[in-house]
Amino acid sequence: MNRKRVAVLISGRGSNMAALIEAATDKTYPAEIVVVISNRPDAGGLIVARANGITTEVVDHSAFGKDRTAFERALQAVLEKHRIDIVCLAGFMRLLTADFVGQWQHRILNIHPALLPAFKGLDTHRRALEAGVNVHGATVHFVVPEMDSGPIIAQAAVNVRPGETEEELAARVLKVEHQIYPLALKLLAEERLQIENGHCRIDGVPVPDAASLIPVP
Repeated sequence: MNRKRVAVLISGRGSNMAALIEAATDKTYPAEIVVVISNRPDAGGLIVARANGITTEVVDHSAFGKDRTAFERALQAVLEKHRIDIVCLAGFMRLLTADFVGQWQHRILNIHPALLPAFKGLDTHRRALEAGVNVHGATVHFVVPEMDSGPIIAQAAVNVRPGETEEELAARVLKVEHQIYPLALKLLAEERLQIENGHCRIDGVPVPDAASLIPVP
């Protein structure tokens, strides 16, 4: 099996990165994590990656000031050096330009801690609790130039419990994130995803709508 070569981009602890690394330890998994790249030299996920025998690289955004193009040029050089097929964002806290995203069209994934299109952006758990929703969750999607707006590949839902804190809800959502991200990467690596009219299909079948998901208790 010709496994797809994957780079995981992080800015912090990289818990979703760790879930992808764990999934890829199975030699039948269709993707291998070749390199973990951080835009922050102090990201805790770099230590985790090295402990798992994964090559790490740092492309420090602060060295480029406000020149996003120069930063992305350096990032692209690292991706090319490692002959990367697929890029996975895992808590990567940099907005990517349309030019960079275009180079990786349908080959770059992100995971977002909400049921998109609801609660795009930051502080999703706090905002979900403030809105009084009964169901929350996580989404893996293709990256497009507009933030948190790409075709949805996989979602998982959790029930919001009465009196739950932001931290408690975040911890439960994180558990389902760790389940759906390896699944989404597997589907992409197996070339089972198609994009039609801005929506993702799996083996020709539409991705289930979030409203049809059975929430995790």
